[in-house]
Amino acid sequence: MVIEAAPPPVSEGRFLPRADLDRLIDALADGGRTVIGPTVADGAIVLDEVSSAADLPGGWAAETKPGAYRLSRRGDARTFDHAVGPTSWKRWTFPPRTPLGNGATAAPPLAFLGVRACEIAALLTQDRVLQGGPAVDPDYRARRANALIVAVECATALETCFCTSMGTGPEVTTGYDLALTELDDGFVVRPGTPAGEAIAARLELLPANAGQRVAAADTVRRTRERIGDPVGTDGLATRLAAAADSPRWAEIAERCLACANCTLVCPTCFCTSVVTKSDLHGAGATSERAWDSCFTFDFARVAGGNFRPRTRDRYRQWLTHKFGTWWDQFGSSGCVGCGRCIAWCPVGIDIRAELMAVAPPPLSETVLVASAAPGASAAPTPSSAQAPSDFPAFPVPETLPERSVDVVVMSTRRETADTVSLRLATDDSALLACRPGQFVMVARSAFATPPISVSRVHPDGLTLTIRAAGPATTALARLERGAVMSVRGPLGRGWPVEAAVGRDVVVVTGGIGLAPLRPLLDAFLAERERFGRIRLAYGARTPADRLYVDELDALARDGRIEVETTVDRAGPEWLGRVGVVTHLIDADACSGRESVAFVCGPERMMAATADVLAECGIPPERVFVTLERHMECGVGLCGHCQLGRFFVCRDGPVFSLAELGPALRVEGL
Repeated sequence: MVIEAAPPPVSEGRFLPRADLDRLIDALADGGRTVIGPTVADGAIVLDEVSSAADLPGGWAAETKPGAYRLSRRGDARTFDHAVGPTSWKRWTFPPRTPLGNGATAAPPLAFLGVRACEIAALLTQDRVLQGGPAVDPDYRARRANALIVAVECATALETCFCTSMGTGPEVTTGYDLALTELDDGFVVRPGTPAGEAIAARLELLPANAGQRVAAADTVRRTRERIGDPVGTDGLATRLAAAADSPRWAEIAERCLACANCTLVCPTCFCTSVVTKSDLHGAGATSERAWDSCFTFDFARVAGGNFRPRTRDRYRQWLTHKFGTWWDQFGSSGCVGCGRCIAWCPVGIDIRAELMAVAPPPLSETVLVASAAPGASAAPTPSSAQAPSDFPAFPVPETLPERSVDVVVMSTRRETADTVSLRLATDDSALLACRPGQFVMVARSAFATPPISVSRVHPDGLTLTIRAAGPATTALARLERGAVMSVRGPLGRGWPVEAAVGRDVVVVTGGIGLAPLRPLLDAFLAERERFGRIRLAYGARTPADRLYVDELDALARDGRIEVETTVDRAGPEWLGRVGVVTHLIDADACSGRESVAFVCGPERMMAATADVLAECGIPPERVFVTLERHMECGVGLCGHCQLGRFFVCRDGPVFSLAELGPALRVEGL
């Protein structure tokens, strides 16, 4: 059964004659504001600076369908009957390139003219992402606060529109300073804020008469009816989560070019990378934040390879994030139904059709048409399965450090052929309070800023163990005593040491994975009497790839921690175990439900270890792992490190297996 939307109520308002549109633009520009609005350029409606009504696309109409967009003359003087083009207001609130490290942001005063209901929803969505969490983007906050919003209710519907399904339009109900509804002879104007009221008062507008108010309400009602309800969103996040292995992803990938057009035109996508440029001598460098896309190959690149190597993986990430895991992270959908990604996809992939093919609603499910009306429109409320489920069982930091601290290299120690430990001096209280398992972002001029796990905390500083895997980490590994670097942190959620109190402990790791576990071992040794039996199972590729060899030998002799080591490949000089690290774990050595396990290594190694631990009787809520992802920002704002509903840098890097659920085992997630 389809439930028809109730007709929107007749709204109070004032009337702006079409001939007075220039007066509105002049009022918006008063005080030095730059007015941004729709214009015609290169065969499309694009947003740009406007100075008069003549700059607006009067009489132009847009037609869209999957993979197609074209303009045509309509033969009338209506200004805003064209719906959205390829550009969005994000270009001014969250520019494609923004310099970093220049101190306070000076945001230009702007007035946005012609903002659609779906686009207001997009701005509010980006508000939740970029200034609604523990980390705030200061540039976005300044630009957003300095923008005046003049909305326009849609009088036309494109073939690609589906705002009605997403609960974002076509009615304009919130987030505006002034709202316009266009009629043939002018505009019904509704102020929404004191700033909008001041502009309306300056224009000395007469009240809209009853006929104008009814015509305005009818305009929006007809637009809603033409759009209909093309996407069934009830329970969609749950259905998508269950469809991670759907063969449809491979079918989409056969058409998808991974060109990133969909993310570039999207008004809510927020993924970025930091681009660093240096002079020829490497003495000076500048950094800027630039738009990025989860469709690009390097977006998911880490030292060990790429965790989304296939186009199907990247398309699945984009679509399931927009309509699924965005709910868990930010409490709303990441899609506002503007349809840009459909029109500007060069091969005409229609996400509405793909959503219904990948995650179709049950045959018995009733499809409801969104019944929002002016004054009541809102994003659809997620079902209990869509809402954030039992989020981290142990604390996530409430505040995130934004400042960097200069530290000095006190000494260096070569651990393996490609790995070095740097002992750093600092008196910064936050860094010295680093918990086992946390990490820091390390910066050197002219290089990217990699995340590095803290491998030991000293009374006067930290130790970082760094494997030279790329240009930035290679430069760090070559530093000598006296060198200075900038460190931001500590970041992330560390190992839950308290979960092991009174229990036996199994620590399983390999290679460089021992580094983030070293502070955990230090914590156990500092209060050894609080814990039961402690076993360390450590694997390396060869004997020469082992970390902290002297320390491990000393631990083995000491006896407070049982240490077992194995290598994948051994020469004649190696007399120890040979084989994968899971061979060191057996049921007789574990106390089952009385044990707690801590694991670090490649994701496939950790999944295999989890299977062995489960056979030993250790439940998933007491198996903790630390994940490596492309953690470029460290605070959950760049999007690179996402794993399902988690941002690894912010919500981890330490998780329990119970929290992760099947995410650790889904290939390409």
